[in-house]
Amino acid sequence: MVVKRFEADVLALGEALRARGEKLATAESCTGGLIAAACTAVAGSSDWFERGFVTYSNEAKTEAIGVPAELIAANGAVSEPVVRAMAEGALARSHADWAVAVTGIAGPSGAVPGKPVGTVWLALARHGRVLLAERLQFDGDRAAVREQTVQQALVRLRAAMAAA
Repeated sequence: MVVKRFEADVLALGEALRARGEKLATAESCTGGLIAAACTAVAGSSDWFERGFVTYSNEAKTEAIGVPAELIAANGAVSEPVVRAMAEGALARSHADWAVAVTGIAGPSGAVPGKPVGTVWLALARHGRVLLAERLQFDGDRAAVREQTVQQALVRLRAAMAAA
C-alpha cells in the first residue's frame, strides 16, 4: 500500500505535532486524499490530525474551503493564488494549527501551456498565514506524481515545523 511507504515521515510529523499540542488539516486536489490517508494510516493520528478536505473539482474548492471562483477563473486551479487560498481555507474551516494544500496535474492528460503534466503547487499555512507556496515539477506517471507530491508535502511540513 502506498501510504505504508510514508510511515516513518508520518510518525515523525505526528510526534512533532503531538509534542507541540498542534493539529494538521489537509486540502488536496491532485492527490485525492493521499496525504490524509498517509497521516491516518498510523495509530494515534487522531491526536494530531484534525481533518482533510478533498477538493478535486473547482466547485469543491469554492464550496468546501472558500476558494473564490473568480480566483480560479483568473489563475486556473493549478496556481499559486489558488493553493494559497486552499491552505488558508483549510485552516479557516477547521480547528487545525497547520494546513498543507496541494493542487496539480497528475496526468496523463490535463496539461496546458506553461503547466505540463507533473506540475504541482504546494502551500503550507499556520495560524492563518501562508508560510510557503511552491511550484514543484515531477516526472513519471500519474501514480508517481501523486506519490512524489505526498512525500514532498510531508518533508516540507516537517521542515517548516522545525523552523517555527
